[in-house]
Amino acid sequence: MWSYLAKRIAIGVPTLWVIITVCFFLMRLTPGGPFDAEAPIPDEILANLRARYQLDDPLWQQYFTYIWNLLQGDFGPSFKYRDFTVTELIVQGFPISLQNGLSALMLAIFIGVPMGVAAALSQNSARDYIVSAVSMTGIVFPNFVMGHILILVFGVLLKDTIFNLPAGGWGDGGLAYRVLPVITLSLPFIAYVARISRGSMIEAMRSNYVLTARAKGLPFRVVVMRHAMKAAMTPVVTYLGPATAFILTGSMVVETIFQIPGIGRYFVQGALNRDYTLVMGVTILSASLIILMNLFVDLLYGVLDPKVRYDDQH
Repeated sequence: MWSYLAKRIAIGVPTLWVIITVCFFLMRLTPGGPFDAEAPIPDEILANLRARYQLDDPLWQQYFTYIWNLLQGDFGPSFKYRDFTVTELIVQGFPISLQNGLSALMLAIFIGVPMGVAAALSQNSARDYIVSAVSMTGIVFPNFVMGHILILVFGVLLKDTIFNLPAGGWGDGGLAYRVLPVITLSLPFIAYVARISRGSMIEAMRSNYVLTARAKGLPFRVVVMRHAMKAAMTPVVTYLGPATAFILTGSMVVETIFQIPGIGRYFVQGALNRDYTLVMGVTILSASLIILMNLFVDLLYGVLDPKVRYDDQH
């Protein structure tokens, strides 16, 4: 397994470098700059700002300077949040995105998987049709629509009831401020996990080894939990790998709607303001998480599927 890990790391490092390189040049080649949206300022001050952030250097020199600083763990200063570095903004925003993301991920797993399994075990029944309809509804409705619906219902219509919830902001970070964002973030993932679980469980229940186990007289519960469940979870784990990275780095739409100071909202503001270093920092974090989660998923295959082996001799 160690040789497999070494190979994956050897592939992951250049992959991350390619992502960094492409994003760096795309950001620099996009029309506009970090100081264009501000009120008109004298050319002398603009020249000083560009010199301060080394934007007047040749593009190739900016690139190698950025890579060198990155190797030292320095993401650079933010062009818009001038009292903060990108590292400080990520340190502030990532815990908030992480809390909401983990909560949404737990909901997706503990609600979506049972829904899908229950539907698969009652295929073509009323339960199956209800789960399929609910899942499709969750997929069809985008986050920005569902978020505003929840704000309208719980933040406006139920404002004077016990079901009133904050319509936005982070406040003291209490539970009340998390409920609507977490629900909005989790609903599409619950729907996808439920549909994937349903399809994979139906396929697993029709496989030869499960049919053999049932023919031997094993209790239905044992057949499902010990034999079919592992095989059925492989597609779910495959989906949850990159999905987890997306959730943990914060949904840009959800954090923008609810005005949550997570890194997803920082990414949106950085893109709008041409804050090169902030966008690059969030992109690097997201790409790193996706690479790591895909590696974790590949290793987890060996637990779920006995046929998968990562022996060093192979």
